[in-house]
Amino acid sequence: MLETSSKNNIKTPLVFDVAWEQLLDDSKFLSVFLSDVLEEYIQKQRWYGGKASKLKYIELSEYFRIQQKEEVYFGLILEVNFVEAFYQHYFLPIAFVTDESFVEKDRILPVSIKGDKGYIIDAVNLEAFRKLTFERILTAEPVDRTKVRYHRSVLLEDKGYTSSRFMGLEQSNTSIIYNDSYVLKFFRRIYSDKNPDYEMSRYLSEKREFKNTPPYLGSINIIDSDKDIITIALLQKMIPNQGDAWDYMLKEFERIFDDFDIKNIDIANVAKTERFLKLSINDIPPVLIDWVGLDFLKKIQKLAHRTAEMHVELGSEFEEMAFTPAHYNGDYEVWLKNRLLYQFQNRLNTVENNLHKLDGMALQLAQEFLDKKNSIRKRFVNFDWTKLKGQRIRVHGDYHLGQILVKDNDFYILDFEGEPESTIRDRKVKQPPLKDVAGLFRSFHYAIYTTIFKNSENNNTPETLFQAGELLYDYIIGLFLGTYIAEVRHANLNIGYNQERIFLLKYALLEKAVYELGYELNSRPQWAIIPLKGISNIINN
Repeated sequence: MLETSSKNNIKTPLVFDVAWEQLLDDSKFLSVFLSDVLEEYIQKQRWYGGKASKLKYIELSEYFRIQQKEEVYFGLILEVNFVEAFYQHYFLPIAFVTDESFVEKDRILPVSIKGDKGYIIDAVNLEAFRKLTFERILTAEPVDRTKVRYHRSVLLEDKGYTSSRFMGLEQSNTSIIYNDSYVLKFFRRIYSDKNPDYEMSRYLSEKREFKNTPPYLGSINIIDSDKDIITIALLQKMIPNQGDAWDYMLKEFERIFDDFDIKNIDIANVAKTERFLKLSINDIPPVLIDWVGLDFLKKIQKLAHRTAEMHVELGSEFEEMAFTPAHYNGDYEVWLKNRLLYQFQNRLNTVENNLHKLDGMALQLAQEFLDKKNSIRKRFVNFDWTKLKGQRIRVHGDYHLGQILVKDNDFYILDFEGEPESTIRDRKVKQPPLKDVAGLFRSFHYAIYTTIFKNSENNNTPETLFQAGELLYDYIIGLFLGTYIAEVRHANLNIGYNQERIFLLKYALLEKAVYELGYELNSRPQWAIIPLKGISNIINN
């Protein structure tokens, strides 16, 4: 028996004469819950990634129980189908509560189950659920053959639950802080495979003992009806920190550009450096050291050192096939070109459809992008694997300053999920390590230009600031490369000869800037000038 108000606005409790434990077997409940309730609820969630597409319908792919004695919760695997003929899967744990104190935003649906009135809520809002999931990891058996598989790492030394709280606002996942010491990340967008973040974290912690990433402590995976492994949650040690490297670099660049005015730097008199040239601090002009500060330059070297260490560990495996280094071959070349040409055509269409949103230098650069589209396309096609002698390895895949924590003058790398727009299989393809380096370089470029935009009202003309920014960028990436290349060479990780490295860097930088262009034009057109400038730098050099 259903009592409903209008579709997508159910306020009167739905009445069911079945126990909570059997509710998901009730076809009438599922019909209303999936179409009248979740379609509206899911589109309001921060972790929902389909906001740019039109939802068609939601199906319950499958569900499983997370329980202990009389305490029962359900984990739902939702298949969200879109009008544009594709689908995504999401994880939603649900609980039934009779407590009126739950604020309205936490409620999914009012229900009456066998006379008990209450609400179905997202279970992560319930401390009892958070406690149970943590305890199931703590008590996990070394080998688990059940549908829901909990794993505890030998690195997890805690004996019991004391507290839990939300980490804060996130876009794609939900993270819970336990005992003020650990972070359990619930993956919301899920895939029919092990999540790369789980794979990489566990590999780096347990097999390589890499110290500059949050240690892997445990996980929750499920085995679906097709026997695929789906990662639901990842438990890691919490790293106390002073924020991420993006915020850190923004503050540093703000200081640097403030000093640009205070110290009356004449950019025309600062010697330029060749882009992608390996540099040490001894190669930096004294006037530039005085301008930006020696400590800042040493931080760039430290970050390069940690990046190199990560790649050395990821390239040192010769038993586990998922992490064994590989050489370039024809299959990789075909995969890369098909992927990038498709992406490039998509960005061309986006630029053409959004020219009206641009003006000034951004419009000029966008027009250059369109005028030189054949040249850019040729650069993507000009990838001959037979000329490349380096190795491909598993990489971070979405490496930028926001994925790095700053702690006590050191850097810790996190979030190995990979590029959000890529499929789960594409994220696991072995790539040149310099793809990660290029991602970080693009992030430096973003931080510099973000600061320039904020300082555009000072006494300097934008052209002067752009010149200063580009010069600073060249020295930063040169200093980074000087440290990075020395480290990987010392560890015998083969990233290719000099011209090969420069080719791969330019290729990956162009790929990354073209990727960024789509996001900026769709989300914040005023920022499109940054990837457009990055593209212009590459195609004109």
